[in-house]
Amino acid sequence: MNKKIKFISVLFIGLLMMFMTACGSSNETGGGSNDSGESSASKGNSGGVEVGIVLPTRDEPRWVQDEERFKAALSESEYNTEILFSQGSSANERENVETLINRGVDVLIIAPHDGAAAASSVAAAKAEGITVISYDRLVTDTDAVDYYVTFDSIAVGEAQGQYLIDNANGTGIPLYLYAGASSDNNAFLFFEGAWKVLQPKIADGTFVIANSSEAEALQAKADLTREEYGRILGQVTTNWDPSEAINKAQTQLTAASDDLKGDVAILAPNDGTSRAIADVFGADNEITSYFITGQDAEIASIQYIIDGKQSMTVFKDVRTLVQDAIGMAIDVLDGKTPETTGSYNNGNVDVSAKQTNVIVVDQENVKSELIDSGYYEASQFTGLE
Repeated sequence: MNKKIKFISVLFIGLLMMFMTACGSSNETGGGSNDSGESSASKGNSGGVEVGIVLPTRDEPRWVQDEERFKAALSESEYNTEILFSQGSSANERENVETLINRGVDVLIIAPHDGAAAASSVAAAKAEGITVISYDRLVTDTDAVDYYVTFDSIAVGEAQGQYLIDNANGTGIPLYLYAGASSDNNAFLFFEGAWKVLQPKIADGTFVIANSSEAEALQAKADLTREEYGRILGQVTTNWDPSEAINKAQTQLTAASDDLKGDVAILAPNDGTSRAIADVFGADNEITSYFITGQDAEIASIQYIIDGKQSMTVFKDVRTLVQDAIGMAIDVLDGKTPETTGSYNNGNVDVSAKQTNVIVVDQENVKSELIDSGYYEASQFTGLE
């Protein structure tokens, strides 16, 4: 072979090998997904993932809304984050936490699917020196939770109960009680708040319990034990599932006597179940009118309120809750002690907490609270005056 040709061939092969080596060593990182649920990432200036966020499910508008708020709050952050969804499964939630541990996170923000079941997951994170912030829902029965960011859950239930009282007309009003999932500590707190304000009006005959023999048996007691609340929730739980709420409401209305129909009051735990229950009661010809509660200010429920199909919602400004959670995480990462305003006992320890206030929204103030404040756009709704 000609020496010049041989030299060019060797040079070409060498350059080709260098190119292949460079391609093979390239590693692209970012927000992918795993078998436990969907994932999204927000990148900062450094290489690792400092803040991991685990949310219960993408199947409820509330948590999709939280994801968007987290992304917006973190867009200017210098810290890398990753958001994972557990899709209503404690097993998936555990895998998500393990994934974030392996990513080397310094702070874990978690809204548990099941507060008690999440205890072992956060304990694993704590064992690795990770600061754990329980978000909106409290992880229970463990000392591995450092902080809790929450709306005042008792106040949410109180607001729902008081709304039904304020709109009560006469006596002997059938009261239908519904609650969230018994696996969610917040469901107990919401119901406790509602019970404390409703119970005196049940005792004096303003309301008549229509769908819970356990609540009837305890109607003379203003202060119930956790076990007593659990017995009631066992009968009226919706498990935060609109389909289950529909089935329960249909079954109970079918079985209800005439004196438990007419003008009724309905304690519904959140917006998703409220719309489902409202549709059932609204379709029953023997229901003359109803007042029904909700919470979360979901877009679909705001439209229901405008249309007169849902009476109220408890507005929990997720923007504030997200900012509180991110502020806590950044304080931890910066070596500061986060500010707290109270504490909640999780069955094992008192967890330092930061609380956010709630607002009752109905037809009268829906525009001022949700549109004028910039939370939603007027174009998202019809019939808004």
